[in-house]
Amino acid sequence: MKGIRRLAEHLDISIGTVSRALNGKPDVNEETRRRVLEAAESLGYVANQSGRALRKGSTGVIAFMMQTGTEITGQGDTFFMSVFDGVQTVFARHKLDLMVLLCSSEEDPNDYLKRVVARGFADGIILSATRRHDKRFELLDRHKIPFITLGRSLSDVGQPWVDLDFEGMAETSIDRLVAHGHRHIAVTRPHDDMNLGYVFVDRCREALARHGLTLDDGHVFRSTPNQAGGYQIARDLLACKERPTAILLVNESITIGFYRGMEEAGLRPGKDIAVIGRKSPHSQFLSPRLTCFSLSLRDLGISLAESLLATMPAYASLYPNRPQRFLWPMELVAGESDEFTLG
Repeated sequence: MKGIRRLAEHLDISIGTVSRALNGKPDVNEETRRRVLEAAESLGYVANQSGRALRKGSTGVIAFMMQTGTEITGQGDTFFMSVFDGVQTVFARHKLDLMVLLCSSEEDPNDYLKRVVARGFADGIILSATRRHDKRFELLDRHKIPFITLGRSLSDVGQPWVDLDFEGMAETSIDRLVAHGHRHIAVTRPHDDMNLGYVFVDRCREALARHGLTLDDGHVFRSTPNQAGGYQIARDLLACKERPTAILLVNESITIGFYRGMEEAGLRPGKDIAVIGRKSPHSQFLSPRLTCFSLSLRDLGISLAESLLATMPAYASLYPNRPQRFLWPMELVAGESDEFTLG
């Protein structure tokens, strides 16, 4: 209050007028608002955000929860930073700030989120790394905290979500490989209980069944989402009694490790095995060029933020037509890694 009183005395106007001008209230004429803002800058005035948050019943912060460990080391710099850029682009329009909540890989995500909820320092939350059964959904719903998920779960509470179109990736890839004569196709999935693994493998099975084919359980490879995981997949594939002639790599970060494992065995993607993966900043340097699925991560972040704000009373009117649940498209970019064709 002392800061506002000093501004009011300096400008010879009321404290209430200064406060309304600083908070962007419409009942202050533009000339007065300009004088207040200029004086605030010249006098070094900084608003007490915590006090303001208490009065407004909000914090001006939206949290993005993710786990450390493989989620970050596997793809953090190539995936999440681009998503964050899109999210904060939207939040900046409304003077909101993005806070990243890092849950240790050794801690239960639900216990971590309970502490976050108890402290009440976020107006809304974005959840990533959604699991097949995810207790976090019920926790946030019970406390009436607005949230959106990057991914789906069987623990659905009617919340908005945006998920990558892994079903489309599975169907397009399987159709493409079968058309090239492949009958023994391997697929990958995350090593843990991530829901995307179930979605992707199930749709691959369905797509193969349309062609009268089946997916061998021994040709479903689990891995951590990093280069080491991709390298291990290559070793496991080479050890198969009946080696697959093609493989789908669901995670963007495992491709480099997989290429390395093939190279050490004297095999070449596109010549000895067909490979389809996901595009990353590093995949453009692979040889042969990777046939991959590409998407705009920044635009994905923008959609996440807008869809969340559309559920929050203070911002809903600004996003009246924002879809609440949708699959984010991935575009196939043809390369050379799947040119291996069987007669």
